[in-house]
Amino acid sequence: MGRRPRAEGEEGALAPTGVPAPGQDAPEPAADCALCPRLKAFRDENRIAYPDFFNAPVPSFGPEDARLLIVGLAPGLKGANRTGRPFTGDYAGDLLYGTLLELGFAEGQYEARADDGLRLVDCMITNAVRCVPPKNKPIGAEIKRCRAYLEARIAALPRLRIIMALGRIAHETTLTALGERRADHGFAHGARHALACGLVLVDSYHCSRYNTNTGRLTKPMFRAVLVAIRAELAGRDTGLVARR
Repeated sequence: MGRRPRAEGEEGALAPTGVPAPGQDAPEPAADCALCPRLKAFRDENRIAYPDFFNAPVPSFGPEDARLLIVGLAPGLKGANRTGRPFTGDYAGDLLYGTLLELGFAEGQYEARADDGLRLVDCMITNAVRCVPPKNKPIGAEIKRCRAYLEARIAALPRLRIIMALGRIAHETTLTALGERRADHGFAHGARHALACGLVLVDSYHCSRYNTNTGRLTKPMFRAVLVAIRAELAGRDTGLVARR
């Protein structure tokens, strides 16, 4: 389903560092992952500045039998990097988890903390980059290195049918992880891409405070994408715009 693993010494492979190199079957990085020097240094700084924060690669959240995988960009400094759960503790999580609860992709109550008892249903959430980046902006090399975990995360979900990409970067790195040509699948909010691997990729603008404050993304727009995904999983017409 994912791309072919790179052999050691092959172009693009990383030297052994005590953590998996791209292509190896590890869906979650180790707590002391050192693949990205800039992110590790920032993480170390945050451990001093915010000793009570999680300050480690944020693991995926949700059941291993999920049919829907939601891919975000990266943990926020005082959101997921603080709480240790994707999209937990910032505005993006308020919109995301509120909508998932409304549509039956989650159960319980979202209280913006990792121990609030919230449970995802038929849905898993992960990030393209697992560690918090400075200024919330990962660089290309970091996205590339962390893609190994996205590849492995996708491969480890046996019932996966749909991937929802939150934003262009998540969209593009997901396509690369699946061995798809980016030029064949342009990003657009509400677009549905039938992929050669058999999965479906659905796009949404990222549910960030910036996007909602500027009107680029409204709550009804975001909800409509997840309603369409719910319909597709149930075998009904989605109304999404099919793109190649």
